[in-house]
Amino acid sequence: MKITYATYSSIGNREKNEDSILACCDGTAGLFLVADGLGGHGAGEYASASVVNTASEMYRMDPAGFRLDAAFQQGQEILLRQQQENYALADMKTTLTALLIREDTAQWAHIGDTRLYAFRKGKLQTRTLDHSVPQMLVTMGEIKESDIRHHEDRNRLLRVMGSPWNERSFTLTQPAKIKKNMQFLLCSDGFWENIVEKEMQDCLLSARSVEDWLSRMAELVTVHGQGTNMDNNTALAVWAEK
Repeated sequence: MKITYATYSSIGNREKNEDSILACCDGTAGLFLVADGLGGHGAGEYASASVVNTASEMYRMDPAGFRLDAAFQQGQEILLRQQQENYALADMKTTLTALLIREDTAQWAHIGDTRLYAFRKGKLQTRTLDHSVPQMLVTMGEIKESDIRHHEDRNRLLRVMGSPWNERSFTLTQPAKIKKNMQFLLCSDGFWENIVEKEMQDCLLSARSVEDWLSRMAELVTVHGQGTNMDNNTALAVWAEK
């Protein structure tokens, strides 16, 4: 297994970048993380960094025994404790999407509307489903998938880290065998709102490397976001080749 990756993050037209991004990769296995903080006044920035750092520290301590569900649970517990200890951080929350590649398998988990897209041989295979009001409306058949990007409630999230959980709120996939030449994209809503899936795929089919793929997509995101109050936009692209 050979893994290459590239990262990108832009502040957009906001005062602070509350997205966090991190990759722990040795070229044959790795953990990849993107989080989008909420809460304002810097609290979102703190929240996203907290859950990303928690997961990465757990992975570095024990890569072989690392579990995504444990990382999400631990990140949530630490975030809730930090809220109680610091009044200024009481409202901080964050999304989190994580990809774990190990022993020729890929597994991912997410909460909120930070997405993971999985491609095989340049063709989109699947994506995570947002924990948001518009995604719920799609599931209920009230709006179309294409309506999510511009829906008036697109920023209303139903599940995030930093809100108390009565039960596990994140979505976790079963480990799946990596087939020859798979590509993954993890990105915050500020990124995917400004590029459609066909454009992601077109960029992939013409890309010479993972860096080239991400650069082409980021350029489109920037162009499409011009003239808007562009959100922070962050992405992590991963190529896994057997």
